[in-house]
Amino acid sequence: MATKTISTKHNLQVLYEDNHIIVINKRAGDIVQGDKTGDKPLSEVVKEYIKDKYNKPGNVYLGVVHRLDRPTTGIVLFAKTSKALPRLNKLFAGKEAEKTYWALVKNQPPKTTDRLVHFLKRNPKQNKSYAHSKEVPDSKKGILSYTMLKKLNAYYLLEIALETGRHHQIRSQLTAIGCPIKGDLKYGFDRSNPDGSIHLHSRKLHLIHPVSKEALTIVAPVPEENLWQAAEKA
Repeated sequence: MATKTISTKHNLQVLYEDNHIIVINKRAGDIVQGDKTGDKPLSEVVKEYIKDKYNKPGNVYLGVVHRLDRPTTGIVLFAKTSKALPRLNKLFAGKEAEKTYWALVKNQPPKTTDRLVHFLKRNPKQNKSYAHSKEVPDSKKGILSYTMLKKLNAYYLLEIALETGRHHQIRSQLTAIGCPIKGDLKYGFDRSNPDGSIHLHSRKLHLIHPVSKEALTIVAPVPEENLWQAAEKA
């Protein structure tokens, strides 16, 4: 299990690194890939880190395997070699990479543990997805399972396992059961967090290494924020 965090001068939290992959603990506000905002993406920061660390003279190869929403924190995996990237893409496409999330929600969920199945329809203009109980035109099935881990003051800590990877899936499905994520104004929470984050954290990733074939489990520490810190304590 990889849990040691290394902070760098590039303001990165490196959770794991070898010749073929690198795993970062993303901060709220960072974008994984470049977008229309023109803000510097995490992928470019990681390239700079690799270039400096290994004194690479030319361009640095880095493959983006998956993304996290901008206000979300936690694990982001990148491929450092062209050998690793297609193998990682195949793992993720085949649902062989197990991703676990933590979310802090406003209301107690209807059940302590449950499997949610919705049909998600994306509205590109709003950059938002809507969860429907029945299939609607242009919708995609979204499936997740959650377990309530503990109650923290006015919030509930949920652990979430994704079976599908849809746009804003966790955010929209939790809202559909009356449990908006703390800080998530877009999906029904009543106020934003001061730093623009939402309390959704990509907590754990388990996969078979694309080259060594060894089992790898990576856990991302939660942000340095009081509520998150309380959630992480046993």
